[in-house]
Amino acid sequence: MLQEKDMVNDYLSGLNASLTGYATHISESNNPQLRQTLIQLRNQDENRQRALYEYALQKGYYQPAAPATQQVIQQTKTQLSSGQ
Repeated sequence: MLQEKDMVNDYLSGLNASLTGYATHISESNNPQLRQTLIQLRNQDENRQRALYEYALQKGYYQPAAPATQQVIQQTKTQLSSGQ
């Protein structure tokens, strides 16, 4: 039998995969109505993902990575802005 922690983590993984899929479909959609619907669905899933993330964090089911240092942040900004 699955434990609550496993179910929460599984649902979080599913939501994260869903959000990735929405990004692809939104960027490729040529129909404005479809695009808007996909954006609304993505926003709903983002809200679900955030609420579940906060629940998992509160329950101790999820341990976030340590915050990035300023050096890492600056390096990432530089790489992204230069197109690397």
